Amino acid sequence: MIIFGTKGYLYQLAILTLVCAQCGNPAAHTLRKRVTKFTLFFVPLFPVSTKYTTQCTFCGAEQKVTKEQAEQLQAQAIGGGQGGQGYGQQSQQQPYQS
Repeated sequence: MIIFGTKGYLYQLAILTLVCAQCGNPAAHTLRKRVTKFTLFFVPLFPVSTKYTTQCTFCGAEQKVTKEQAEQLQAQAIGGGQGGQGYGQQSQQQPYQS
């Protein structure tokens, strides 16, 4: 008997101040990376999919971003670049249910 499946991981990459596309308020947004991994006997082996999103902390709206956009936003958060203020970098790992 072979047991296989998938498990999801949610990484918080950065917190940025951006203007929300949904509510129009300048608010903190969390930049997140969601990775789904294939598991064999409950051991995660390799990533199946990777998605990046930003979520507004004011209204809760979530927006998909590309890998390149996520890298730019993360660099902006670390360097405190133009257009937004970075509040540092966090690397928390939290499993999620899909």
